Amino acid sequence: MVAELISVGTEILLGNIVNTNAAYLAEKCALLGLSLYHQSVVGDNEARMEDTIRRALERSDVVILTGGLGPTKDDLTKEVTAKVFKKALCEDAHTKERIMEFFQKIHNGEKITENNWKQALIPEGAIIVENQNGTAPGLIVIGDEGSGYEGKRAILIPGPPNECIPMFETQIAPYLSDLQPEGIYSSMVKVCAIGESRAETMVADLMDAQTNPTLAPYAKTGEVHFRVTAKAKDEESARCLMAPMLEELKKRFGDHIYTTKEEVTLEEAVIQMLEERKMTVTTAESCTGGLLCGRLVNVPGASSVLNEAHITYSNEAKERILHVPHEILKQYGAVSEETARAMAEGACRLSGADASIAVTGIAGPEGGTPEKPVGLVYIGCMVKGRTKVEKFRFTGNRQKNREYAVARALILLRECLLAADR
Repeated sequence: MVAELISVGTEILLGNIVNTNAAYLAEKCALLGLSLYHQSVVGDNEARMEDTIRRALERSDVVILTGGLGPTKDDLTKEVTAKVFKKALCEDAHTKERIMEFFQKIHNGEKITENNWKQALIPEGAIIVENQNGTAPGLIVIGDEGSGYEGKRAILIPGPPNECIPMFETQIAPYLSDLQPEGIYSSMVKVCAIGESRAETMVADLMDAQTNPTLAPYAKTGEVHFRVTAKAKDEESARCLMAPMLEELKKRFGDHIYTTKEEVTLEEAVIQMLEERKMTVTTAESCTGGLLCGRLVNVPGASSVLNEAHITYSNEAKERILHVPHEILKQYGAVSEETARAMAEGACRLSGADASIAVTGIAGPEGGTPEKPVGLVYIGCMVKGRTKVEKFRFTGNRQKNREYAVARALILLRECLLAADR
């Protein structure tokens, strides 16, 4: 089944807001086994919107439109779609009641302006998709038998991501899945400490020979994710198809695999490792300025392993808080293997934690020298009295260098925890 995405809104067309919905929906459509060949963005113009929708319906089975379902005059998606399918707009009593309830709940009984009732107008025969997070319902419009778009579907979803994503996850995705003759099932293998090119080379033969299931790599900051996808009549059959490839990936990547669960992040995996070992951790950050601690604190329950953290941006703070010897800073500088080691060891002594991770570097864009260029980062990790320091040279902008440093710090902590088990 061929799907197509149309993002509606002049603010998207002109770049005033980032089109995150399209990225999300494209990925989800692929996971559902839909073939996606085209995406479009169209402004709030009736003629151009009609032309865009017609072209999409001519070449695709399902057209998913986001945005333009609100109460204002320039919200035209529903009206134009109804025109294309030659369907009248009728007021739906249930939708009107839900709009009223929403206003009473969110706006404390504030009087509803008349333009809001526009959202209760529904194309004749359309399937209404209830919106649990807003007033505009989603809609599924199907072409009538004998019409120019017989059997074609237009799926209209509200534009705000906090409405679009939950609606797609809970209602639209299951609907699209039911349209497929076979189900699409997938498993995830997440790998760290191996670059994208090397990781892809390690599975090149599997990708060349793939049929069902398929294997697709996705590069993330400091990670590579492999999605194994199978098409089958049911989940049990799909799991049988995927099992040999998943086992092969485990053989090839070994300890570099930190999870096989879609929802688990690298920081969650690290927190879980610490919990399993009944260990605590502390952080000492310079150039990352709290980003590393922030990643750990993102995990619910992180307080069970993280009692305190330290941001020591200046040399004075490194000396005063972490007790980094003045002689080390004077001889080797703040950005050095020796300082990273002293920061990690000082953080452990200060906090009494079982493990520590320290980051010091030059994030940029200024501050670099020929000997110590922008992007130079040292990361130190101490676990159960053993300290390891790694040197990195990142080549991104300031924010990217900091993000890469955080990812590599989490990876180093994970590696040191594994090494302590041996």
